[in-house]
Amino acid sequence: MPRLENCAWSCSCTARGRHKAQLGGTAAGLAAKVGEMLSSSVSSPSLTLVGHGARSPGTSRAGSTTATSSSSSTLNWSQHLVQRVVVLFVVGAFMALVLNLLQIQRNVTLFPDEVISTLFSSAWWVPPCCGTAAAVVGLLYPCIDSHLGEPHKFKREWASVMRCIAVFVGINHASAKLDFANNVQLSLTLAALSLGLWWTFDRSRSGLGLGITIAFVATLITQFLVYNGVYQYTSPDFLYIRSWLPCIFFSGGVTVGNIGRQLAMGIPEKPHND
Repeated sequence: MPRLENCAWSCSCTARGRHKAQLGGTAAGLAAKVGEMLSSSVSSPSLTLVGHGARSPGTSRAGSTTATSSSSSTLNWSQHLVQRVVVLFVVGAFMALVLNLLQIQRNVTLFPDEVISTLFSSAWWVPPCCGTAAAVVGLLYPCIDSHLGEPHKFKREWASVMRCIAVFVGINHASAKLDFANNVQLSLTLAALSLGLWWTFDRSRSGLGLGITIAFVATLITQFLVYNGVYQYTSPDFLYIRSWLPCIFFSGGVTVGNIGRQLAMGIPEKPHND
């Protein structure tokens, strides 16, 4: 009997030892897995931070390059705009001096005596006003074309622009030189010539609409100036002015518009800030 009890006690002790060993191994495995999970969770944010740190220099360089190109394109666009304004202003002022002198010599336009005695036989405000108007009209034509989505591509070369200027000077010269039985016949002739100028060198709906608008606005301003005694026309037959004067304004608007369109060719696109 004692032997049997000793055997049973030894077997139970062995079983308990194995159970404790299994529990110890399981606990060690769980501890190892928990340690791996903790180490991976700690290392992944550090890798993410390292990745972000590696990408940040490239992103900053790309941003600085984009900002530099945008500022340079803005500068180029501004310089081109200033050049166009200066050219249009000079052209408008010079043409106003020459054409107004022709009208004065033919006694079509009358200024006060103190104005006639000046160097160019014209009032001081005529060149800057006409130059400013030419700059506005020359910038307005390509702007309207871009807004309507109808770029003007008919006869876009400087030779055509110079011929248009020559025809406009000829129309203005005809208004002072040609003698008709009455002003109505002269006005109809100049109207046909002005429409022919538009058809030959423009042929765009925007050019026709702007030309009519310019003629209407300029005629109203001229009526106002003559009404207030700034200057006057001989033999007025359209309120205070000559009836053919709107034709001159129309053809002048088409001519300056063609100059503005030609100057706008090759203009750098205006940068957009997204």
